[in-house]
Amino acid sequence: MKLLRCPINGLRPVSEFQYAGEIRPMPDPGSCSDADWTDYVFNRNGAPGIKKEWWLHLASGIWFVAERNTATDEVQRTYLHGEDPA
Repeated sequence: MKLLRCPINGLRPVSEFQYAGEIRPMPDPGSCSDADWTDYVFNRNGAPGIKKEWWLHLASGIWFVAERNTATDEVQRTYLHGEDPA
């Protein structure tokens, strides 16, 4: 069984979680061009590597960040948004 560590609830089955996408800097919607906004909304960097991602622990409603290697599907670490992960 694949497991994922929630920063609050500890190691849990991955079926208790929902992936919510890569964390990417959002351009200012009031000042960016239509092309920049379209690129942000519709395009993703699919290159393999370590990505920061939003995850939700469904049982507790806890949102957190996971740093995951998309080439190997190995989670490097998880932490709450705003925490210093070091």
